[in-house]
Amino acid sequence: MKNEELKTEELMNRDVLDNIKDVFQFYQVLGFESLPIKLLERGKRPAAGRRLKSQTAPDKEILMRQLREEIGDCRKCKLSGKRTNIVFGEGNPDARLMFIGEAPGREEDRQARPFVGDAGRLLTRLIEKMGFRREDVYIANIVKCRPPMNRDPENDEIEKCQGFLQRQIEIINPDVIMSLGRISALTLIGNDKLKISAIRGKFFDYHGIPLMPTFHPAYLMRNPKDKWLTWNDAQKVLERLAGG
Repeated sequence: MKNEELKTEELMNRDVLDNIKDVFQFYQVLGFESLPIKLLERGKRPAAGRRLKSQTAPDKEILMRQLREEIGDCRKCKLSGKRTNIVFGEGNPDARLMFIGEAPGREEDRQARPFVGDAGRLLTRLIEKMGFRREDVYIANIVKCRPPMNRDPENDEIEKCQGFLQRQIEIINPDVIMSLGRISALTLIGNDKLKISAIRGKFFDYHGIPLMPTFHPAYLMRNPKDKWLTWNDAQKVLERLAGG
């Protein structure tokens, strides 16, 4: 009887060790060289501003694919009822620079790609003027489905989608984020009382990542005289990237 109890205890200990090994392997895939005890607390996540040296581009590609699979045919908010496609985001999962807009438009909804309409072409020109290609950066939106008639996304829609974007930022862990437009900036800053005209051109902090708010390309199409302001914002971003 005693021998059987010892065997049972031995099997239980082996199961515990296997479970611990699985946990460490999981966080190793996420890019952690060591596992702080705080990460084991339920609901805790690593700060987005920390560059994880062992989190390679292939690791990030895998994590992005897993996140897209998790989103699936998301029906968490009412935007899902009239969309054509989910617009997940695109670009380099190991990008140093990330652009975050507000919501997909008609052409984005049709192609399932961010910023591919007229405003997208203007954004592409800005990216190229900054010395990058679209495939060098990462482009996403606050919400991943097109609001009807291109209206602003509503608070409940943003809330349902925000966790997906937060995880994209955590995986990419860019050196700088440029938010495009009022809703993107105010959502990331966490204050809906601010005005984009007052905060653009100034760095804010998003969980340790410098955040530069600027005008949305669609706004610049209607107000071309303000393009130089966005270019000034972009130059500040390039200076920060050069210093990082």
